[in-house]
Amino acid sequence: MSAQSLTYLFVGLSFALYIGIAIWARAASTKDFYVAGGHVHPVVNGVATAADWMSAASFISMAGIIAFIGYDGSVYLMGWTGGFVLLALLLAPYLRKFGQFTVPDFVGERYYSKTARVIAVICLLVISFTYIAGQMRGVGIVFSRFLEVEIDTGVYAGMTIVFFYAVLGGMKGITYTQVAQYCVMIFAYLVPAIFISLLLTGVPLPQIGLGAPLLDGSGQTVLERLDAVLVDLGFGAYTEGQRSTIDVFAITAALMVGTAGLPHVIVRFFTVPKVSDARRSAGWALVFIAILYTTAPAVAGFSRLNFVDTVQNTAYDDTPQWLRNWEDIGLIGWTDKNSDGQIQYGPGAAFEGSAPVFGEGRGPAGERVVTNSPTEVANEIYVDRDIMVLANPEIADLPDWVMALVAAGGLAAALSTAAGLLLVISSSISHDLLKKTFVSTLTEKQELLCARLSAAAAVIVAGYFGINPPGFVAQVVAFAFGLAAASIFPVLFMGIFIRRMNRQGAIAGMVSGLVFTWLYIAYFKFWAPAANVPENWFLGISPEGIGMVGMLVNFAVAFAVMRFTAPPPDKIGKLVDSIRLPVQTVR
Repeated sequence: MSAQSLTYLFVGLSFALYIGIAIWARAASTKDFYVAGGHVHPVVNGVATAADWMSAASFISMAGIIAFIGYDGSVYLMGWTGGFVLLALLLAPYLRKFGQFTVPDFVGERYYSKTARVIAVICLLVISFTYIAGQMRGVGIVFSRFLEVEIDTGVYAGMTIVFFYAVLGGMKGITYTQVAQYCVMIFAYLVPAIFISLLLTGVPLPQIGLGAPLLDGSGQTVLERLDAVLVDLGFGAYTEGQRSTIDVFAITAALMVGTAGLPHVIVRFFTVPKVSDARRSAGWALVFIAILYTTAPAVAGFSRLNFVDTVQNTAYDDTPQWLRNWEDIGLIGWTDKNSDGQIQYGPGAAFEGSAPVFGEGRGPAGERVVTNSPTEVANEIYVDRDIMVLANPEIADLPDWVMALVAAGGLAAALSTAAGLLLVISSSISHDLLKKTFVSTLTEKQELLCARLSAAAAVIVAGYFGINPPGFVAQVVAFAFGLAAASIFPVLFMGIFIRRMNRQGAIAGMVSGLVFTWLYIAYFKFWAPAANVPENWFLGISPEGIGMVGMLVNFAVAFAVMRFTAPPPDKIGKLVDSIRLPVQTVR
């Protein structure tokens, strides 16, 4: 069978599995729809949480960004993994003990305020739609390359699949679908990594292969070869960081705290039977996540080395078919600046505006014509970072079935997280805005209908952001983590551990943290992208790391307002005690 036929087969079978699970686990009540009935086994919940959290950014884009920035990419590994420790220790068991459906439920009850609940919903919607943009973009990239359709068409196809099983099954359907998606995802990630590690080093474990000697007899390890090759081309050494210490710290902290504040991850801990199961779920999720996260640096290193070896000083006529396939959908571009017919790869943006703008027809070597004028930079080739994991099997010339498997895995990663986010969006609207705030007379049947309609509307908005994303996948997701760090995490932490925190402080903190972080990101990414350079950043902190500062702003404003306003009612103090303390010690 051809590669495309195998891809259709693998993707079709995986989609059939997901839809079948959704039909089997169809939600029959609001409790099924919001928290899967509250009786998911902690190991099953750990697998589902791993799939929910390991999004297109983890599967598709994280290794891609590490491949191009090297050591600096470790902030994503440290931040996203370390955040689960915070979540397990500081939030998950206490929120499960609270025993409601959603994060705004906790905020509304703990801060005895409908206004606080509504602001929490707004924060969740901003975070979720920012995050889901990356997922839908990842779906579009996978579809466009492997099923040979336009990226926009791929996004529409992904919207259709997510709509079906998220709207039909709710959290109950999503939970068991995510278990299947994790299995597809992790198998698809490990198989090519093991293949390539064996081909390059003879070591089957990619985690070890990254530091093992190459089989070419040079005596160099993969990392040593990467350093030497990239330095020769004018790049910095792969194993040396370029970011400032403060920016590395800020990004890592923002990602850690943002992970602990992500609504679609937090809500998973409402689905287990007991408080102790919430901690066990977090532990199991970290184990399942670690399998992929310890493999990602190897995938990044292998793909960058293979890419350079394949393209540098190679005549365009002699390039393999994979390069032209990605060029045809606009994610690779080449222009022959020195008219020697060969690809010259080096530092700097190859085209004005970074990415190529393709025109009609072909150039002298058969390449797609680029219309944005070449810059003075010697680099002649552009490659989208989001394609590196997907193209890795092709670059390494692995069998067609491996490429088909990777396509199915990439779609599983994006769809699993997209479904979790859609559930957060729909529950926030139907449960928190309608049932608990504006239309308290809704029956359970009406609330379930509203939840499904909200999910359907959210799919449409998510599709728009997938077609028009504000950056490449991992970067977009990093912004979502920053927004979560600045808005949701502080209000949850203070609600659990600061008995004196009142509604005025919580509301002021949420608003200030969210507004500060969003404005900072929007300024450098949308309004003045040309100014997005280290010398213009506040304290040298990039937009990806500003969530840490937003978190501090949230805390500072909340405590300041708390000091000058009335304490919460006695019943709120008892609620905090009931969440934090063993039952027998509550007074």
